[in-house]
Amino acid sequence: MIPLIKDILTRNPNGEEITVYGWVRTKRETKNLIFIQVNDGSCIDSIQLTFDRDKGLDAQTEKELSKITTGASVRATGALVKSPASGQAVEIAAHTVFVYGEAPAETFPLQKKRHSFEFLREIAHLRARTNTFGAVARMRSQMAFAVHSFFRERGFQYVHTPLITASDCEGAGEMFHVTTLNMQEVVRKALRDKADPETFTIDYKQDFFEKEANLTVSGQLEAETYATALSRVYTFGPTFRAENSNTTRHLSEFWMIEPEMAFFRLEDNMELAEEFIVYLLKWAITHCYSDLKFFDTHVKPGLIDTVEHVIQTPFTRISYTEAVKLLEKKASVFEFKPYWGCDLQSEHEKYLTDEVFKGPVIVTDYPKEIKAFYMKQNEDGKTVRAMDMLVPALGEIIGGSEREENLAALESRITELGLDIKDYWWYLDLRRYGTVPHSGFGLGFERLLLYITGMTNIRDVIPFPRTPKSAEF
Repeated sequence: MIPLIKDILTRNPNGEEITVYGWVRTKRETKNLIFIQVNDGSCIDSIQLTFDRDKGLDAQTEKELSKITTGASVRATGALVKSPASGQAVEIAAHTVFVYGEAPAETFPLQKKRHSFEFLREIAHLRARTNTFGAVARMRSQMAFAVHSFFRERGFQYVHTPLITASDCEGAGEMFHVTTLNMQEVVRKALRDKADPETFTIDYKQDFFEKEANLTVSGQLEAETYATALSRVYTFGPTFRAENSNTTRHLSEFWMIEPEMAFFRLEDNMELAEEFIVYLLKWAITHCYSDLKFFDTHVKPGLIDTVEHVIQTPFTRISYTEAVKLLEKKASVFEFKPYWGCDLQSEHEKYLTDEVFKGPVIVTDYPKEIKAFYMKQNEDGKTVRAMDMLVPALGEIIGGSEREENLAALESRITELGLDIKDYWWYLDLRRYGTVPHSGFGLGFERLLLYITGMTNIRDVIPFPRTPKSAEF
C-alpha cells in the first residue's frame, strides 16, 4: 500500500527507506541543497524533501529536479530522518525523484501562495490543491462520516429518497423541471397554432413520466413514509432549488440531512437536534483539529473558541412570540424591523444568539403563515409546532417541526393554501392508515460546513457550486 503523508509524518525518524507521492507546493535551492515541499492532500501538512548535492546525485535525478516547479506531481525516495528545521518533526533525505506530470510556471495558475476565493471559483477543478480547499474537502468528508455515525448509533435507517419528484415539499414552486420533451418543438408548435399565451399549457401526458416532474427540494415527505414503517430514518443527499439568488448563502444544488422520527413530539425533536449539532461539533474538534486550526489561523480567528462555546453552553429555548418581543425592544438597530408575523432575518437571529443569550437558541411556535403546510398547528390556531436552531455568528442552522398527523387537519391546511390535494394522495394515506405523531428536521450540510470552517461564502464549501449562470465544471 502506498503510504500517505499524514502517516509518514507520525513515524519514527529512524532512517528507514521510504517513498512519498504527491504534488509540489514549493521548491527552494541553495548552492548545494534543494528543498521541496510535497503534499498529497491527506492532511494540511506537507513533507520536506531535501536533496544534498554534496552527497552525490546521479544525472537522471538532476534531470528530474530541473523539471520540478510548483504543482508538479512527483515520486521521491529517501531516508526518513529527524528534521533540523522548526515546525516539522521529520523530513526525507531524498536521493531519487521522478516527475509524473510537470506544471509549467508560465501557465499553471496556482503559482502564488494566496489567491482570492473569487479567482479560485473560476478554476474549481484546481482549487482543491490549495491549502484552504484541501482542508474544506477533508472537513466535508469527515463531517459526512460523522452524520452517518450519529444516526447509526441511535438506531436510524438510511433511506435514499428520490431526486426526481412530482410533489413540491415547500410549496414555493422554485423547482427545476425534468422532461424529455423537445421544448423547442413545443414552442414552435405553439407559435404555429397561434396558441394564447395566457391559457397555453404543456401536455405532460406526452412526457416521460406522463406528468410534470421536478428535481426535489427536500426528501422529507418521502422520508416520512419510511418513518411510519421503520420508526427512525434519515436522508442525506442532494437537493435542488431554482431560486435566482446570487447571495453568499444560496446554492442551486446543495446537500440536506433530514431525519424523520415516528412517535417524536416537538420536545423530542428539539432534544435530538441539540444532541446532533453538539455531536457534529465535537467530532470536528476530535477528528479535524489540524484543519480547524488552519481555519482558525488563516480564515476566521476565534473559530475554535466559537465551536467549543456552542458545545459547552446550554441551549436556550424560547417561543417565537418571546423572541419578537425581545427584538422589538431594539428595533432601531435592525435593517429589517421585527414584528409579530415576520420571518426572522439573519440579523435578528444573530442578535438573539450573540447579544441576548450569548449562546445557541432554539426558537419554537412560529406563525403558521410563514411555515410549511405539513407542520402541526397549535391549539391557538395561529402558530405551528415548529423549531429553528440558531447558533452564534451564523443564525439558523437547523429547522424542523412536529408534522401534522391528523388527516382532516392536514387536508384542510392543503386546501387553505391552494395546493392540489390530489398531488398529495399518498402523503395523506400515511394519516389515513396507522397514523402516529412524528417529527423531523433538516440541516443544510453546506450551512454546517460554513460554520465549522469559518468560510463566508457557501460556494466555497461544496466542490463544484451550482448557482445561477454557473454550471461549467
